[in-house]
Amino acid sequence: MTQKDLAKKAGVSRQTILSIEKNKYTPSLTLAFEIANVFGVGIDEVFQYHIPEGGES
Repeated sequence: MTQKDLAKKAGVSRQTILSIEKNKYTPSLTLAFEIANVFGVGIDEVFQYHIPEGGES
């Protein structure tokens, strides 16, 4: 699937998808669920959060 296809299905711009992929933009929870839904998987299969070393976020 292209960035353009994903963007269209998720209702955002291709630039938004590109920024998410490059870790320059953190999607809203709603958008994260929307993207996971496009792929038919749970949000945890698309996005992960790692607590920085030292335990502080």
